Amino acid sequence: MGTIEFGGSGRGILLLHGLMSRATTWWTVARWLTRYGRVVAVDARGHGRDARGGPWRTEDFVADAAEAVVGLGLGPAVVIGHSMGGLHALGLAATHPDLVSSIVVEDVVPDNTGKSVDDWKWYFDAWPVPFRSLAHVRSVIDVPRVEEFFEERDDGYHLLARIEDLYEIAAEWGVRDYWHYVDAVRCPLLAIEAGRGGMRPGQMAEMARRTGGRHLLVPESGHVVHDEAPEVFRGAVEAFLS
Repeated sequence: MGTIEFGGSGRGILLLHGLMSRATTWWTVARWLTRYGRVVAVDARGHGRDARGGPWRTEDFVADAAEAVVGLGLGPAVVIGHSMGGLHALGLAATHPDLVSSIVVEDVVPDNTGKSVDDWKWYFDAWPVPFRSLAHVRSVIDVPRVEEFFEERDDGYHLLARIEDLYEIAAEWGVRDYWHYVDAVRCPLLAIEAGRGGMRPGQMAEMARRTGGRHLLVPESGHVVHDEAPEVFRGAVEAFLS
């Protein structure tokens, strides 16, 4: 498992990234977060420098996160997860309540049933792989810090994660929902929703309602709130942690 110690001391704070991403992308958040504890980010299996393969069930990722909290001595940890990482934060809080003190869930919904990876496979199929430079990557893929998802090989730049693995991970989300995780959460929860993130509306507010947590809608932000509306994200998380 690729692990990055961003610094800080005291309570453990674990950062979980989204699909296709990696631990390093949390650096801008970690710069201010370290004053609140020891900040650690991990690469999910199949992402970044984590060489593990499948299986790709959500339960496997949750088990990996639990292993990280125990192995790194972070528990009970504040767990902050973006998108896929938010789902894993919910699962960790639900199934290992002793390891989690509170969670921040950023732009993810518990129910995407009926959606298919076929709806967006065309987008990845259209990529001019290999890319010729990091500037080439940025010109095609409009995602914050996207260059960190790629590595240089002899013939150009390639995504660190395997596209086929990403398809398999995301396919599960279209055939099952995760409200059982939400209903089992007993720790404080902050749900941060991107107004322009494309998620099904209403679910993050319902998530907060069911858990007795807090919900913040950020109308101006796309999917990656911590990069696209960083001051709003920081303010919300700092208020939550205090």
